[in-house]
Amino acid sequence: MDQREIAIEIFLAGVESVKPDNLIKRYVSINGDLLKIEKLTFKFSSLKKIYIVGAGKASTAMAQAVESILGSRITAGHIITKYNHSAPLEFIEITEAGHPVPDENGIKGTDKIMFIVNKAEKEDLVIFLVSGGGSALLADVPEGCTLDDLKSLNRILLKMGANINEMNCIRKHLSKIKGGLLLRAAAPATVVSLILSDVIGDPLDVIASGPTVPDPTTFSDALSIIRKYKIENEIPEQTYRVLLEGFKKKRPETLKEFDSILSRTHNLIIGTNKLALKTAKEKAESLGYETQIITNRLEGDVVDVACYIVETAKNVRKEKNSKKTCLLFAGEPTVKVKGKGSGGRNQHLSLIAARLLKGCPGITILSGGTDGTDGPTDATGAVVDSFTSENASNLHLNIEEYINNCDSYNFFKKVGGLIITGPTQTNVMDLMVALIDD
Repeated sequence: MDQREIAIEIFLAGVESVKPDNLIKRYVSINGDLLKIEKLTFKFSSLKKIYIVGAGKASTAMAQAVESILGSRITAGHIITKYNHSAPLEFIEITEAGHPVPDENGIKGTDKIMFIVNKAEKEDLVIFLVSGGGSALLADVPEGCTLDDLKSLNRILLKMGANINEMNCIRKHLSKIKGGLLLRAAAPATVVSLILSDVIGDPLDVIASGPTVPDPTTFSDALSIIRKYKIENEIPEQTYRVLLEGFKKKRPETLKEFDSILSRTHNLIIGTNKLALKTAKEKAESLGYETQIITNRLEGDVVDVACYIVETAKNVRKEKNSKKTCLLFAGEPTVKVKGKGSGGRNQHLSLIAARLLKGCPGITILSGGTDGTDGPTDATGAVVDSFTSENASNLHLNIEEYINNCDSYNFFKKVGGLIITGPTQTNVMDLMVALIDD
């Protein structure tokens, strides 16, 4: 195998380790009349009904794993996943919906979830399956707004490069389910959330906008984000008005940490990018690479992140160590979209890396989304080396034009380097692999 193939193999090993089937079976099991969820124990004879709800790109695979354990004990259930991410389920219904921009299907699916949890009583158990993408897929519209208003707001925030914490702060304050509000609907039932984290640092209140955890942010924080990006006059007037009304205490706040509902709530993180990095490291070492995990918290502008990864790899190469080396990174950079091209943050990162690797042989860099999709494309990401820029020149392609137009997908489609896996049914942010081999 050449270095590109090896980088892909290491990446895929990391992705495979965070597939929901294995993760959920580590945490959920049945022993006679007992249902065990990590350290929690429930008696089936004491439970009247079990409801399964959830949202995210990995929610179908999570639901399949739960069905394989609970089967007909499930009373009812509904999950929302991204288009083309569903699979057969027997006891749980599925809605496919829009991501990253919410759509009408997301609203319908969210209404179905709220209908189910509103039926829950004290002797019932609600299991909530959470994974990346849940914030957009759990779509609801505040009174006085329209779906188009929310779509417009999301597009503007994405274009401005708002990070996931900022996006979700605003989403929570325009929702009846996020920011812990699902718990109010499910009360007085017991709620257990099984969470696959796609957020740096794994903050429970940010993952899928925290439907089952208290929210430390306020309407004031949401307004501060709008003002930070100077988009008060760009976003729909109605959404801005809702936030202002909340700030003036004319709308109820999200759930806070002192709420008594939380005594019947349990939030369990079952998978993070740390596990993906650990497994990728083991794979790289098995292939003869001296391997180091550099960070699992990459964030910031994708241009800066690409420069950081390439410079780190070049510095290792300068040490003239004869050993083959693998450097691993993970996180979630942001892109300020410009131009009318096609791509995603991983492809854009790889394209910038290709430019920086010109005339620097022996280094291969891969950046890919663990969910199998990168932006509005069918690619997971891309892998590059010093020959990428050379191949572009041979094809008379101007790499700078593709960078400036955010058109990484079409660049790699012509030059080669796209990684296409299809939906992986998991999501723990992005994983980057740098191989140094002279």
